Amino acid sequence: MSSKDKIWTAGLVIIGDEILSGRTHDKNIAQVASWLQVQGIRLSEVRVVPDIMERIVEAVNALREGYDYLFTTGGIGPTHDDITVDAIAAALGVDVIVHPTARAILEKYYADKPGGLTEARLRMARVPAGAELIPNRMSGAPGIKLGNVHLMAGVPHITAGMLDALTGTLEGGAPLLSETVGCWTPESEVADILREVEKAHEDCQIGSYPFFRDGKVGANFVVRSTDENLLKSCVDTLCDGLGTAGFDFTPGGI
Repeated sequence: MSSKDKIWTAGLVIIGDEILSGRTHDKNIAQVASWLQVQGIRLSEVRVVPDIMERIVEAVNALREGYDYLFTTGGIGPTHDDITVDAIAAALGVDVIVHPTARAILEKYYADKPGGLTEARLRMARVPAGAELIPNRMSGAPGIKLGNVHLMAGVPHITAGMLDALTGTLEGGAPLLSETVGCWTPESEVADILREVEKAHEDCQIGSYPFFRDGKVGANFVVRSTDENLLKSCVDTLCDGLGTAGFDFTPGGI
């Protein structure tokens, strides 16, 4: 079987007592699954585990060995019960270190915030030895990548940003194609259009990137798919939807 024909797979471990108790409703399974689909990777198994070291280690080792990729969400924050980093390190048999780049990112992020970089916040710079960072433009604290394991935040919109930073970087079943459409309008005004277009094209994904330029608000919409024909159909539908609703748009982006 060639690399292109291979079915690439991933496992997902959702970590957190708050998910199991029902206090928090998980949204990450759906967004990780749909993101992986666009990368040409199939989400094959999901496990939800409590904030217990042994349970996390067991799930991580089973899924990282059983699939091409493993993703985890939750448990990498500043509090004492955020033990995912320690659990991953234990699963991989490596030490936990403070990543110098992560520390620098957090120092800059918290420089103008009350309390600054406290010892609790510095916990978010801890990584398993040998790990790389996954950028997080939302809250400073980066995600973590080590081998085929990817540690991400539990907060869905932060997870989305980390996934976006990983877009196109994983080896998958087919190359990822993209086209951009720009629009001089706040993304909130076209959110329903974007949602409906994406819903109608399940093998495509639309990323929205707002900007403020020349005193005006706008956004670029990046449509991604592994299939050229599906990509074109999605872009055409998006342009039709924007035009019908009275929005000017710019193929290729602004």
